[in-house]
Amino acid sequence: MKGKLFLFTVLIFTFVLSGCNFEKKEIYNIATATTGGTYYPIGVGMGQLWTEHYREQNIKFNGQASAGSVENIDLLKNGEADFAILQGLISTQAAEGSGIYEGDQYEELRSVGMIWPNVEHFVLMEDFVESGDISDIAGRSFSVGPQASGTEQSTVTMMEGIELGKSDIRTEYLGYDDTISAMRDGRLNGGSLPAGVPVSAITDMYASGLNAAILEVTDEQMDDINDIVHTWYRYTIEAGSYPRQEEDIDTIAQPNILVTTSDMDEEMVYNLTKILFENREYMIGIHNSAREMQVETALEGLNTPLHAGAYRYFEEQGIEIEAHLKPEELREEEN
Repeated sequence: MKGKLFLFTVLIFTFVLSGCNFEKKEIYNIATATTGGTYYPIGVGMGQLWTEHYREQNIKFNGQASAGSVENIDLLKNGEADFAILQGLISTQAAEGSGIYEGDQYEELRSVGMIWPNVEHFVLMEDFVESGDISDIAGRSFSVGPQASGTEQSTVTMMEGIELGKSDIRTEYLGYDDTISAMRDGRLNGGSLPAGVPVSAITDMYASGLNAAILEVTDEQMDDINDIVHTWYRYTIEAGSYPRQEEDIDTIAQPNILVTTSDMDEEMVYNLTKILFENREYMIGIHNSAREMQVETALEGLNTPLHAGAYRYFEEQGIEIEAHLKPEELREEEN
């Protein structure tokens, strides 16, 4: 009995010692959005790219699904995400403490760069298309996106710009794939699906023969929307971007921004920024919207201060950086 007890003790001790030699793997999470949009595949692909470059250090980066930009802010604040993709609207409001973040400024929020434009896709069953622009959603059952998502906030802001509120539609809160499924089943008239072109759920909408259309945004509507929050610009979805799409569609877009916090290590963020923008072809292979990811345009539409590591990378690339993008920590070093 004593011999068995001694052997058991030796085995346990050996296991504990061997466990001490296991190399710890660091895992960093990248918060994205629902799986039917563009955030998720881009975030997952970004994580794979970074993981490959950090393989020898045994560091892994995971793209994780979420409800979108608003939840991503909460995930960052709670330490459940280390990086996140945000709509320009949500990033701006959080950094400034405006809009839905009035009195709740996220001072530690830092941008890494604009990675692609978030193109507004208001879709509606053809039976209800009259003018062909986004005013046609009035009186219809319409999904504004998942609750607590950037889609919901940007959709509501756009509606406010054209003098519509949730009371003017029959409001639903669905993800992208669920929106198209509900339209196909006759349970929903339309929905808002902002993302980089092409959006997989909308590709499915066209390819499956669903009798629906993407609504346009007029110049007057764009101006009125920007009077609420100035973050949108003109964008044309070129003919052929989707199956059976024979004509250009005039809509608007806002920047999609990769963000982190001021606590993230400067050297790591510098390296990750460099890896991301210098492997554009790899990212295009993940999703076609990454074709618009370029160093030259990486600061377009940004209102959130850069992380010190990203700031250093863009400075080295000779990119002109506006004063409001310089992080507070670098300003303090100069004083």
